[in-house]
Amino acid sequence: MDLGLEGKTVIVTGGGANIGRGITMAFVREKANVVIADIDEEQGQKVVGECEGLGGKAIAIKTDVTDYASVEAMVKKALETFGSIDVLVNNAGYVSNKLFLKKPIEEYDKEIRINYLGVVNCTRAVLDHMTERKAGRIVNIASDSGRVGEPREAVYSGTKGAVIAFGKAIAKEMGRFWITVNAICPGANIPQKPGTAGKHSMWAGDITVEMIPPETKERILSQYPLQRMGTPEDVAYAALFFASEGANYITGQTLSVSGGYSMI
Repeated sequence: MDLGLEGKTVIVTGGGANIGRGITMAFVREKANVVIADIDEEQGQKVVGECEGLGGKAIAIKTDVTDYASVEAMVKKALETFGSIDVLVNNAGYVSNKLFLKKPIEEYDKEIRINYLGVVNCTRAVLDHMTERKAGRIVNIASDSGRVGEPREAVYSGTKGAVIAFGKAIAKEMGRFWITVNAICPGANIPQKPGTAGKHSMWAGDITVEMIPPETKERILSQYPLQRMGTPEDVAYAALFFASEGANYITGQTLSVSGGYSMI
């Protein structure tokens, strides 16, 4: 099936590692041009090499999503390089897995700034271009924790819930410009391939499924009807759909890609 993505330009924030890398590679396989907007420039360039190995076009731009000037400069370079921005995937994220009363203020401040302010900044930075063209797709990577709340992830859950609500509001404002905004909510999602977790990512220990202790894995999987953890590729397929021609009439929606962890 032709998804209609060939030649389109896609920005993927945090596109150098984990879910972001999976999304980047999926769009490249569909012959889209990809801008990897990642604070880890070295990891981003590594993924550019992988994209080029597939015959794809990709660039990496060092971007701090919490800094609007940095985001604005990234968008400007993307337009100079590829001429348009068709899709924004707000994927960059951070989580500090601790009980709320045990979490230092600077850690939850970082969660809020990256997970929520980062989405607001990047969305604002592309909207002038998209409204002028009367076309665009925004795909926000939220989390099932933002739908159900997750212990040890209280602030993270709050930021992801905010991303979902923000996306719905922007979808209502931007519908008249034929800009769609949708959210994807992963559950437990662990990289399957060593070397795909950058030093700034949420899995900055380069963890893979095989490294999880059996008792921990069993406890996690007991909450998942499909009896496995998600992969970056699972999320990437959903991102491709929301960006595709097949999703022209879908906006303001939230899709859990979590093996049945939440059913809302």
